[in-house]
Amino acid sequence: MPIQPVSVNTTFVRPSTFYINGFSNVPHAKYYYIFLCLVYTTTVLGNSFIMCTISLARTLHTAKYIAVFNLAVTDLGGSTALIPRLVDTFLFEHQYISYEACLANMFFVFFFMTLQSLTLLALAYDRVVAICFPLRYHAIVTKTTMALITGCIWMFSTVLIASTVALITRLSFCRSTVVNSYFCDHGPIYALACNDNSLNIIMAYVCFAVIICIPLMLIGISYACIAFALLRIAQGTGRIKAMKTCTSHLILVAILYLPVLFINIAAVVSRLDPNVRIINYSLTQTIPSMLNPIIYTVKTEEVRQSIRGLYKRAMVNKTVDKNMKNSRAK
Repeated sequence: MPIQPVSVNTTFVRPSTFYINGFSNVPHAKYYYIFLCLVYTTTVLGNSFIMCTISLARTLHTAKYIAVFNLAVTDLGGSTALIPRLVDTFLFEHQYISYEACLANMFFVFFFMTLQSLTLLALAYDRVVAICFPLRYHAIVTKTTMALITGCIWMFSTVLIASTVALITRLSFCRSTVVNSYFCDHGPIYALACNDNSLNIIMAYVCFAVIICIPLMLIGISYACIAFALLRIAQGTGRIKAMKTCTSHLILVAILYLPVLFINIAAVVSRLDPNVRIINYSLTQTIPSMLNPIIYTVKTEEVRQSIRGLYKRAMVNKTVDKNMKNSRAK
């Protein structure tokens, strides 16, 4: 693949474009991209529905649902950063991407991934305070506190991912510009560099630790504390009720973190086929965002009650409007 340099000297080459390789020799791959279109449509509808429900239902104007709203925003943003570009790249065969657009794509995909992970950690904090310190919950986890936590998550994610992407600009690409991934992935791009990429390798480990390992470890500690607190609850009904409040969050944690861990362990233990890696990573980045709003709607009693309340209110307003129109007609 030819390199079209923007700035070249004896030591540094910055290409004008990268070529996103994606799948290699996979028959009927277009059907997979069409499937991702359906996933994206469901993600947009589901997360928009959750955001509208939280905005309209006053019973959900609590600290916990600030984090849930933020999770819906990050799910929607993450899928939007990844899927439309992926479909355009492969379904419509626009596999060349400019250097600047590639770095922007890398930033937004990893930025929303980081937000998603840290928001699940914030929800774990909410649950551990609610169950371990129930009498002090409303004093500790206020709307102001959760808004500050959410703001810090956004600021930290911006700094971390911007630093990671900025380090790519110091790399020289004098051999190949073919990216063996389905988007402008950090690892496959810095691996193409022909100058020292040790800082990028270190940053990749830092990001993996911050995005996956540390949040998962802290969530595990949180649920160990929750389990210890539940053992002290004498009544079985109280224990079951407390456990139900954690169900949705535990499912979200499982579907986000476990596939990523299994893929990375498999990659270390044995050599993964590039196509298998691409399918697994793309599903891991898109399916949780689609399932999160469905899980919160089905598994969370507060959300179900709020939806029923909004539906009844809409029906009452519709009946009142209809009666008023009838009375005016008479």
